Amino acid sequence: MNGTMRAVRGHRRGGPEELVYEVAPKPVPGHGDVLVEVRATSVTPGELDWDATWTDASDGGMPRLPVVPSKEVSGVVAELGHGVTEFRPGEAVYGLIPFTRDGAAAEYVTVPAEALAPKPGSLDHERAAALPLAGLTAWQGLVLHAGLTAGQRVLVHGGAGGVGSFAVQIAAALGAEVTATASAGDVDFVRGLGAETVIDYAGQRFEDEVKDADVVLDTVGGDTRDRSWRVLRPGGVLVTVVEPVTPPEGVDARAVFFVVEPDRAGLEELTGLVDDGGLIPQVDRILPLESAPGAYAALEREHRRGKIVLRVS
Repeated sequence: MNGTMRAVRGHRRGGPEELVYEVAPKPVPGHGDVLVEVRATSVTPGELDWDATWTDASDGGMPRLPVVPSKEVSGVVAELGHGVTEFRPGEAVYGLIPFTRDGAAAEYVTVPAEALAPKPGSLDHERAAALPLAGLTAWQGLVLHAGLTAGQRVLVHGGAGGVGSFAVQIAAALGAEVTATASAGDVDFVRGLGAETVIDYAGQRFEDEVKDADVVLDTVGGDTRDRSWRVLRPGGVLVTVVEPVTPPEGVDARAVFFVVEPDRAGLEELTGLVDDGGLIPQVDRILPLESAPGAYAALEREHRRGKIVLRVS
């Protein structure tokens, strides 16, 4: 027997009300896996609505129940699966767990080695757990998909949100000229992240304030995304994480929709920015593991600055 652990699991598909804190089997690392003793994880808006959370494919498939949610992990290597040589037991690591695997709302989780990186030395586990999903989304959107470089102009929609707060910091660290949208109460907060200009989206129309942007990073969608075509320079790019989109007829711009992927190289880039002081994960609150159902419920009804983190051990 490999033993048991405490975990948060969902035995049937649904919202936070379906999550229970209980005793579960301790997982066994397969070939290429690392068994991580979880110190902290974090919760993500919409995660309980994803097909990948409950099935064996991102667009549906065979149910895999019960499931453990929460795809960001920070912890300590407990055991190495066959073929893993890049980590050692006791090493502090963090990463983004593939969406169709069990998550880290548990005392232990198995993670493919290529999805992990050494934890930033300047962060505790709680703040490291707030970084992988939103941080990699911002990094992949700006760098891999938009090719953002120093001196370019970027507009970040939702600058106080999980992805947006990282995007503002990353773009500023790369030397871009950053404009962001935010609510009136978050203007000073987003300016403090590195945005040169922050637009109150309720009181100003961003398309009246921004022109010739090289990149728009859209985390909002809908009318905000549709109006964003007007602020791009010819040949600019709109990157969205909301849904697939194509440029309107007559608009000389590129459109990219993507879903973040586990990425050790990206994590290492984020670690460098963190340890150099250019990137600070924003944590709204830290709760115990057994409060996971309430944490997911809070995502649906509360305004937040940064991530809600679950402390596991």
